Amino acid sequence: MGIRQGALLIQGAQRDLRVLCARETQMSIADSVHALLEDQIALLGLEEWYDIQKSTILGRRNKTEFIFHGLKHNIGNIKSIEGCDVAWVEEAAKVSADSWEKLIPSMRKPGSEIWLSWNPELETDATHKRFILNTPPDSVIVKMSWRDNPWFPEVLRIEKDHLEATDKRAYMHVWEGECKSAVEGAIYAEEIAQAEQEERIGQVSYDRTKPVQTFWDIGYHDSTAIWFAQPVRGWYNVIDYLENRGKPLEWYLIQMQQKGYLYGTHWIPWDGLRPQRLGSGRAIHELLRESGRAVEMVTALPVTEGINAARTIFPQCRFDAVKCADGLQGLRHYQWGPIASSGAERRAPLHDWASHPADAFRYMATAIKEPEAPDPQSYRGFESARSYNEDSWMA
Repeated sequence: MGIRQGALLIQGAQRDLRVLCARETQMSIADSVHALLEDQIALLGLEEWYDIQKSTILGRRNKTEFIFHGLKHNIGNIKSIEGCDVAWVEEAAKVSADSWEKLIPSMRKPGSEIWLSWNPELETDATHKRFILNTPPDSVIVKMSWRDNPWFPEVLRIEKDHLEATDKRAYMHVWEGECKSAVEGAIYAEEIAQAEQEERIGQVSYDRTKPVQTFWDIGYHDSTAIWFAQPVRGWYNVIDYLENRGKPLEWYLIQMQQKGYLYGTHWIPWDGLRPQRLGSGRAIHELLRESGRAVEMVTALPVTEGINAARTIFPQCRFDAVKCADGLQGLRHYQWGPIASSGAERRAPLHDWASHPADAFRYMATAIKEPEAPDPQSYRGFESARSYNEDSWMA
């Protein structure tokens, strides 16, 4: 029996309970835990206690309510979240830093709780950093594995022992719940590791004397991702990142204006020439130019060539760890898809949540102007400011 859903259903039968069942992304009710709860209601014999509706589950004898929502870019639209008794976040490893920053303060009801369940991925994931590496007060952390299953079958024991004997690293992740050093098939694993080793992910200053360039991957029903960067004295200072979905162009322009940057060129992909982008019915490049922005189109390149371009500029990139947190999470999780069943050796990257920041970063690598030649004086200033706890990197 699912411990989490079983406990919530029993509590909801005993008292009024308002439960937010959330995931980072949820495109439809089919993506939620609605079906899991429905199965548990039948398993526990609680049918007389619950009215299972298409998009909610309601208590028949009290005011208990289970609601289902995605967190990413949607928390502001979840009505009465402050009145929830419990927020149960499933697959919490995928929840972004931005989602946590919005969800946690929204749980305002006295005595309210946030329940999380997840299989660890990377130590750098926002959930692992917030709740494991920096455990909040009044938290209960329970690590569960195969040892906690009294019905653990022999067939799985054989599989477990075989993996331990043949691939210790994979065994420690799959069966012992340790974090991976990198996502399997991660495209930028080496580049990210090098940036971390060289402490190029930290605090990056905005240089007010130079314009900020932006690099877009455009979506409407899909996500729109934007990187903000400045070529400065031999470096690409990546100072900010913005992402959302289902928003018109005006929303992004307002957000960009509120950041207070002096903008230069806005680089958009070639499909920005198409009409019907960002729900406007018109092409993005036209709308941006009418708003007074300087717009250029990124040269169309095969994906593999764009990835190679990104790898080329990576050693010169410095990322702001806080403002670029969600974009960096995408770069860490961007991975190759499986080899086609036809047996072809060429693989394409997976198209998932991580592909949007990764695509925008590819466009940046293709379009961004070469920075000025390094100033020897800048290296001395840089060395004294590389630590996360010291002064910002100076432009």
